[in-house]
Amino acid sequence: METFVFLFSFSALGILYAMNTIPEFQEPYVVLGIGAAVLVIVFLFYFLITRVNPPKDALFFVFAEFSFTCVIDLTSALEHDGILSGFMRFYQQTGEPYLGTAYGIMMCYWDGIVHFIMYLVMISRITDRKAYRNVGLLWAGSLCANMSVFLVGIVTGKYGSEIRPVFWLNFLFLLMPVYGAVTLFTRPKDKPLIGGYNAQHAQSMKLIWRPLDLILVLLLLVAMAFTILRGLVVLDSPLEACSVYLTDYEPYLKDPVGFPKVMMLHLFFYGLPLLGAFTYGLLKPGCTWMTDWTVFFAGAMTQCQWAHIGGSLHPRTTAPFHIPNDVFWCVLTANLLYTATPILVALRVHSNPYFFLKINQFPGQTGLPNSEEKDTKYKDKFKKM
Repeated sequence: METFVFLFSFSALGILYAMNTIPEFQEPYVVLGIGAAVLVIVFLFYFLITRVNPPKDALFFVFAEFSFTCVIDLTSALEHDGILSGFMRFYQQTGEPYLGTAYGIMMCYWDGIVHFIMYLVMISRITDRKAYRNVGLLWAGSLCANMSVFLVGIVTGKYGSEIRPVFWLNFLFLLMPVYGAVTLFTRPKDKPLIGGYNAQHAQSMKLIWRPLDLILVLLLLVAMAFTILRGLVVLDSPLEACSVYLTDYEPYLKDPVGFPKVMMLHLFFYGLPLLGAFTYGLLKPGCTWMTDWTVFFAGAMTQCQWAHIGGSLHPRTTAPFHIPNDVFWCVLTANLLYTATPILVALRVHSNPYFFLKINQFPGQTGLPNSEEKDTKYKDKFKKM
């Protein structure tokens, strides 16, 4: 099925070519109508061809539908970069002009390549009746972050006065990953979250004897400080450190397109609490929620930083907002390390999950050390006498 979805998705090129060559199809409301009609037709197509053997998971239709739109996004990015031509020129003018910004282009590359691969993998897993929870949470985190920054950035940035009717279709791409995230978070775990002796042993070790966790805690603390700094920068803090960072390190944060500012605010108000929660989860044993939330946030952070780093380096970003040459590698290294931190935390949680499991209490086990259990038994005997 994933091969069929992959091939069928490229039929979007035919629709784009027809719309690009027929002037009557290029009016703003006509573009909206055709876009909505195509989404409905694609859904009905997959619904009808799977009636004989319907998928057990309703998210199959979301993934198949969005695979089709991935080809459109990839075509948009390639045409804006001059690699393709003859497919999306009309859309640049009467559809969504903000897709031609550096952020929009990088966002479309991510959707057209990374999300497309995720959809095909998840469709394959659904077809084979296999679990796909981690890939699904990566996708949900990535697309939720993508669309929330994208929509708010359009409204608050310099393109807020150029909103066309087709803009409203974007809300579908925000609601579906939210629905997918809620669905995946509420499903039973693929693996039991209860451990025995190994979990008890892992949770008895202090942080000082867990060097990997100690390093991750330090990285999380640095990431929190970096998040606070950039959040204060876009909030126009009068602190000297903020003005120096904006002027000498990342002037892209003040790009008038609005996307960098909105992204930093998202990370400040939503990412910062999660980074703090992950720090707590590495210190306090038995935080079973770490297995899901670390994956979700890793997807969100990776997408955000891809668009942010790529946008700051893309030639569509005007020269005053590029990273200064003398600090280029310093800023790039800081951003890459910031991106890697939640990914490393997620890998740590899933590679050795014993510290994050609940301890299995066997019959008659009180959870007290052996000496305390013996003292309790003697006290009970004494009371009976």
